[in-house]
Amino acid sequence: MSTTPEPEDGASRPLLADQRESQNDGSAEDAAPPSAPARDGGTFTKNLGALEAFAIVISIVIGSGIFTSPGSIDTNVPSPGAALVVWLIGGVLAWTGASTMAELGTAIPGEGGVQPYLQYIFGDVFGFLAAWTWIVAVMPATLAILSIVFVESIYSALGVTDQAERIEHKLFSILILVVISVANSISTKASTRLNNFFVVTKFVSIAAIVIAGIVVAILQATHPKRDIGGRDWYNKPWFGNREVTNPDGSKTDWNGLGEWEILGHYSAALYGALWAYSGWDKAIYVSAELRSPARQLPLAINTAVPTIILCFITANAAYYILLPWNVISTTDSVAVTAITRLLGRGFGVLAAIFICLVVAGSLLGNSFVAGRMAVAAANMNWFPRIFASVGRIGMKPRTDEPGSSDDTPSPPRTTKSDAPINAIMLSALLSALYILLGNFRALLTFNGLGEYSFFFLTVLGAIVLRFREPELRRPYKPFILIPAIFAVVSGFVVIRGAFFAPVLALVGIVVWIIGLGFYWVRKRLASRRV
Repeated sequence: MSTTPEPEDGASRPLLADQRESQNDGSAEDAAPPSAPARDGGTFTKNLGALEAFAIVISIVIGSGIFTSPGSIDTNVPSPGAALVVWLIGGVLAWTGASTMAELGTAIPGEGGVQPYLQYIFGDVFGFLAAWTWIVAVMPATLAILSIVFVESIYSALGVTDQAERIEHKLFSILILVVISVANSISTKASTRLNNFFVVTKFVSIAAIVIAGIVVAILQATHPKRDIGGRDWYNKPWFGNREVTNPDGSKTDWNGLGEWEILGHYSAALYGALWAYSGWDKAIYVSAELRSPARQLPLAINTAVPTIILCFITANAAYYILLPWNVISTTDSVAVTAITRLLGRGFGVLAAIFICLVVAGSLLGNSFVAGRMAVAAANMNWFPRIFASVGRIGMKPRTDEPGSSDDTPSPPRTTKSDAPINAIMLSALLSALYILLGNFRALLTFNGLGEYSFFFLTVLGAIVLRFREPELRRPYKPFILIPAIFAVVSGFVVIRGAFFAPVLALVGIVVWIIGLGFYWVRKRLASRRV
């Protein structure tokens, strides 16, 4: 992604400090004096580097999608070559969004993901709604989805299917969620070290699939009559239209489809690819913990995202070499199916174990950043202060009022843990409710609607800010076409999701209305205390 870098002086300090002080007119009202302390200080220490941020993005994005989504994408494209192009386009689009987030993350440092950006650009209410949506909807739904997928992977390895709605399956999913939450409650250092282990398992899993594909391709090319792998890759054109077998057994003849139908299929394929790449934004959740965010945040994003794109495209190319093409479109566990068919059931079970570790890593990373959003919201007094406490269950034994502001960092340093335990518990509780009351597909759509609604607003805000405050210091500044492209794509994702799932869209609107009521009640109570 092309950028116009600016001088990096003061890379590790809040870059808006001097500009906010100079903006004393009425328009500074939304820039909000209450947000300044959070940006200057923050709850967490700056002990993370670009490598840790890189690992967090890798751990979150490389989850179940690369091992389960290929089938849903293949069903909606006319050829394997077209599927690989969709994977590439989805990755590039995710990169445009991540680059825009890097611009905002270096210009408007703060805790809580997109909430400080929306608060600065559009005002306090938009920042709150972003925090509210992520805390009560997006992140709990994400954790619920990953917990369900983890258990489903174990069931699939044992040859058991159609158990997702059974109470035993749901309770097992909650147990996995609790274990991951406890792991994240130890400390930030322990979480990042465990996360690094999971990153290794992700690279090992993808490398094994890619190497298997390369070996099969070499053997097939040197001995054309040998029965190994899928053979379709060798005998059929990669970009020729074909008859696709759907999961329900029906057939799709691409030569007989109209333009509208073709567009519908391609949009569904792109939607699946964007879901597989979801998590590309998560580096901004720890930007306040980076030692030099102006340099390290863009570095982490611009190395992690292309690495992920390369992994996804090479793994999918390997699937098309290892399996008959009509099998890929009909399975939701393409990696396990490929390894089982090539090496036998024992290796298939081993592959399922590695996929479980991959999903566990994604679950750990998402749980790690979920707590950060609740802490940031509590620091803004949008949520109860108990969720801003770190290193202990419940509130601090003493309040901050008696001491000066210089004393406030002291309590966290004396605790053995710097993890936001209360916030993690809140996230786990809400996720457990989603597991008990929801199902995989509904949660997936609901998550996408909530997430991309605020991605659209955030990227649109980045464009608005280019014209409203052209003098704003931006250590990382991608070409304006990059946020414009992602704004169009994210708007498309929201409209498409609302069109195909109006009930879930209505649920999302209800969540926002309840959130606004919660916001005004807390604001009224705060004004009465004053």
